[in-house]
Amino acid sequence: MPDATVRTTVAADYFQGYSVVGIIAVIGVLFVAVAFGAGRLLRPVVPTPEKLLTYECGVDPVGEGWAHTQVRYYVYAFLYVIFAVDSIFLFPWATIFAAPGFGGVTLAEMFIFLGFLAVGLLYAWKKGVLEWT
Repeated sequence: MPDATVRTTVAADYFQGYSVVGIIAVIGVLFVAVAFGAGRLLRPVVPTPEKLLTYECGVDPVGEGWAHTQVRYYVYAFLYVIFAVDSIFLFPWATIFAAPGFGGVTLAEMFIFLGFLAVGLLYAWKKGVLEWT
């Protein structure tokens, strides 16, 4: 029977840890609910035509809803993402490169990866995408 007592004690300790997390979660949800409820009860409700007007970015809506956006903003964002991902891959590569037995293969793989990025950058440069006019 001592084995059953040990299992019961371990199970009780296990669920006691989760009960603390559950109690904190319930307190957090109640805190948010009380804050939203108090805000709803205490705020003034005075709808005026100005308040019901569509408002975005500090500019009154004038004209049509369609606006032309330069595609170069997206291209620069895309190039940034490419090189950010490149830098994310360089850190694990640098740690593996020092490990014995991975040097030559890892170096070749990284140069292939950097070659693909260089070809993409060269293509973007030749197309004139990187020129800001």
